[in-house]
Amino acid sequence: MRNLETVHRNQLPGVADLDPSALDARKTIAYEHPKVLATILRDQVQLAIWKRTLPLCLTTWLNNLPTHKLPNLRILARHPELKEQLQRALDHCEMPEGPMRRILVADIGELVSHFAAIVDSDYVDVRLEAVTHNSCWKFHRDYVEARLLTTYLGPATEWVPPDYSDQALLEQTKYSGPIERMETHHVSIFKGSCLGTDSGVVHRSPPIAGTGQTRVLLCLNKQTATSPAPTE
Repeated sequence: MRNLETVHRNQLPGVADLDPSALDARKTIAYEHPKVLATILRDQVQLAIWKRTLPLCLTTWLNNLPTHKLPNLRILARHPELKEQLQRALDHCEMPEGPMRRILVADIGELVSHFAAIVDSDYVDVRLEAVTHNSCWKFHRDYVEARLLTTYLGPATEWVPPDYSDQALLEQTKYSGPIERMETHHVSIFKGSCLGTDSGVVHRSPPIAGTGQTRVLLCLNKQTATSPAPTE
C-alpha cells in the first residue's frame, strides 16, 4: 500500500503540474481538476476536494426515479471488472437501463480508477446507496486510512473546519459553529483516524429525516475484512 503519510510531493501521481497556489500548507485543498485528489497523500492534507459538475440531466433523472429503483448496492471489484459487476448490481436494483445509467456507471468507473491508484489498491469496496433517513448524522472521523465520497443526488456531506473539530464532536446536535458542505457532484477524499490521533476531518451526513429528501451517495474504500467477497 502507498504510505499516505510519507509520499513526497514529487511522487504524487499527476500533481506536480497543478497550480502551486493550490498546494499550500492548508489541511483542506479544493481544485477544479481530478489531480487534486492525489494531494491527500501529502502529510498535512486531511481533505482533498475535486470541484466538478456532472450533467444536470443525470440529477434530474435520479430525482424522477421511484425510490425503490434507486441503487442500494455494495461490491468489491477491481477496475477492469467493475463495469460488468456494477451493471449486474444495478439490474438487481431495478434501475432502468439507458443513457443516464451509462453516465453513472462511467463516472463511478473513473472514480474507482482514481481512488485505486491513489491508495495503491487492486480492489475497491464500492458502496452506492439511496438514503432517506439520518444515516451517519453524528459528527465523526472515519475509522479508515482514506475514503472517497461523492453525492449524486440531494444534500452532500458536511464537515467542520479543523479548529472546531473537538467542539463538534463534543456538542453534536447542539453544535452551532461553522459547518462547510460539499456541493452535489463534488468528489472528496477524507483521511481517517487510522492514520493517527486527530487525523481526519470531522464530518457527517446531513440530517434529512422528515424532509422528503433523498440522497444518492457513493462511498469508496480500500478492501478490508468487512468488505464483501469479490464477484467473479
